[in-house]
This record gives sequence, structure tokens and C-alpha cells, in this order.
Amino acid sequence: MTTGKKNIDQKVLQYETFINEVLKRDLQKVLEQRDDVYEKIAQYLQLKNTIETIQDSGSSDLKTEVDLGCNFYVQAHVPDASKIFVAVGYGFFVEFTHAEALKFIEKKTSQLTAYSEVLTKDSAKIKANIRMVLEGLRELQGLTDLPEARRREVL
Repeated sequence: MTTGKKNIDQKVLQYETFINEVLKRDLQKVLEQRDDVYEKIAQYLQLKNTIETIQDSGSSDLKTEVDLGCNFYVQAHVPDASKIFVAVGYGFFVEFTHAEALKFIEKKTSQLTAYSEVLTKDSAKIKANIRMVLEGLRELQGLTDLPEARRREVL
């Protein structure tokens, strides 16, 4: 092996390590954050549907089942369901009327949706960086382009 070939192989190894240890890890973190945001949005929308159902019933008392954990449920009776506590973050709960809670949920879901769009753009940038490094590796190794039918998504 010549020193030029060794240098190319060493560079290829460095780029492959960069892709696997940095870019793919960053992409995984961003996608996990985005999934967490989607989960929070789903919880807020479920709460919104519950509040609307309570409002439509017109009754001030409420019978429900409460999950104690591990799918153990107990029946609960709420004598006055005109106000509810909503988790606003960092372990804090705020008592809201139904109208206030719906207004809060609307603002919170729009904020979370905007954040999920930012995370989606970040993941697209990371995917583009992975693709660019892979193209650089292809050029460095002197490989030809793959036909469009044989290409596949990076992640």
C-alpha cells in the first residue's frame, strides 16, 4: 500500500466514525425530542377533548376512573368539576376554569407545534449533513453514483 492509499483509508475511517458517532447520534436525539413533543401535544389534545365533554354534559359533578399506575383504576366522584388543575411544566399545576384551560391548551399546543417544526428542520439538516459526508466519502474513494433505483434513505 502506498502512503496516499493509507491516507485515503484513514480519512475514510475518520469520516465514517464522524457519521456514526456524531451525526447519527445527534439525529437520534433530535428525533427523540420531537417524539416527546408530539406526545405532549397528544396529551393536551386529550385534555381538551375531556374538558369539552365535561362542558357538553352540563353536569357539575363527575364520575370517573383514575389510573393509580400499572393499569390499576379506582372509581372517583368529583362533586364540583367546574375547575381543573393543569400541569404547566416543571412540576407546577395551575387551577383553571374550563374556558381558561381551553385557552391555555390552545396556546401551549401552538407553541409545541412550532417547536416540533424546528426539530423537524433540525433533523432534515442533520440528514443533509450525513448525505453530504457520504457523498464526500464516495468521491474520496472514487466510487461512481448509484442509480436512483438503488439509493435508499439514510435514516
